[in-house]
Amino acid sequence: MSLTTYRIGEAFKPVPQFRSYLYASLILAVVVFVLPWLAPIVIFSRLPVALAFAVPVLAIVVFVAYWIPLYHESIVYRLTVTEVTWQRGVWFRQTGIVPYNRITNVDIAQGPLMRFFSFSAVRVQTAGYSAQARAEIVLNGIADPKDLQETIMNFVRTTRPVAATGGEPEEGPAADAVVEELRAIRRLLEGRQER
Repeated sequence: MSLTTYRIGEAFKPVPQFRSYLYASLILAVVVFVLPWLAPIVIFSRLPVALAFAVPVLAIVVFVAYWIPLYHESIVYRLTVTEVTWQRGVWFRQTGIVPYNRITNVDIAQGPLMRFFSFSAVRVQTAGYSAQARAEIVLNGIADPKDLQETIMNFVRTTRPVAATGGEPEEGPAADAVVEELRAIRRLLEGRQER
């Protein structure tokens, strides 16, 4: 049963659990990567040395905790009739557009922590990124990833690829111009070969 309907032109955001996931990731990072080296310094060092290490680390953790809800609120995804668009960023805004006619694959990823918070990431790959390990765009915090995957793939299936091979030939003024340019190139090459 579909939990979410993705409508053309309507913006949608990551689920609220995505914010909790980011907080949990911060806590895990502190416990696994920071405490093992910070705790001995604080316990076995003199107060000035302990404060010199603990205060900056605490400031960074507080800063990231403050940043998480702002970042979550900045993320916006949208499906249009021709493309998937996204924007995000608190201080440095990023936007992106992925046309359906360039999409080659749409995958769903869900790690253990994502599974705990009941959401997934939808990874959209294009022809230029298909040989790389990362996707062109990752839509994080999606509660109903199969519905979004199917919605995007329906657009991909009904959109003609940019570099189509085979199939019906293009028609119209643009195609005529390409054919005429190819004929001119052929005449030039044949003229050089006769010399």
